[in-house]
Amino acid sequence: MNNSVGNTARLLGAALRALLVLTVITGVLYPLAVTGVAQGLFSHQANGSELKDSTGKVVGSSLIGQTYNLPLKKGEETPAPDLKWFQPRPSNGLGANSVNTQYKLILSGATNRSGEDGAEHDPETGRAHCPAEPEEGTLCAQVLAAKAAVVKDNSVPGYTVKDVPADAVTSSGSGLDPHISPAYAQLQVHRVAEKNGLPVGKVERLVAEHTEGRTLGFMGEPRVNVLELNVALRELTR
Repeated sequence: MNNSVGNTARLLGAALRALLVLTVITGVLYPLAVTGVAQGLFSHQANGSELKDSTGKVVGSSLIGQTYNLPLKKGEETPAPDLKWFQPRPSNGLGANSVNTQYKLILSGATNRSGEDGAEHDPETGRAHCPAEPEEGTLCAQVLAAKAAVVKDNSVPGYTVKDVPADAVTSSGSGLDPHISPAYAQLQVHRVAEKNGLPVGKVERLVAEHTEGRTLGFMGEPRVNVLELNVALRELTR
């Protein structure tokens, strides 16, 4: 009996010592080491990839998209876009029942709708296409409404929008994509130039300067970070 109690006590003691040692190693020393390396070698990324303006004020993270809207007016459910700024991808990825329809950073996600939601099929080719008047609430209806808004907002005197890239009318998988395609950025150049009283060529150069190529030359697609672009735009308009 005494041997059994003694063995149990020794096992409990060994378990507690192992727990203490592993807690110190994995719960204290390892996190401190990782944090130290991250702060020493990658401090910008470790602190959230914060982006600052020329005054040193943090204006956001280069990893998270933002909206650029006018103040919400009485009777409006969603605010209108502030058209003097470059606009990001649509941010209604989670749908009308989400608390994150405007990048509020509480939740994120995609619509999970099929690419053929609201579409019709050609009886001869079998290909899907959006009808002229799709059912309300479908992906087709959202895309067509977004396309009409993009054409309307960006068609200014002397420039009419013809081709609308996909990222201008669809949200990303997370709903928080900070980037747009160079094509969508170029589409907005004339409107941004007019709203800010800037030469079109100057705004085009700004977009070109903030266009990133493929990662390592072959991964992903060329892209433009909207927050970084708008921070640079702000400097031009001051």
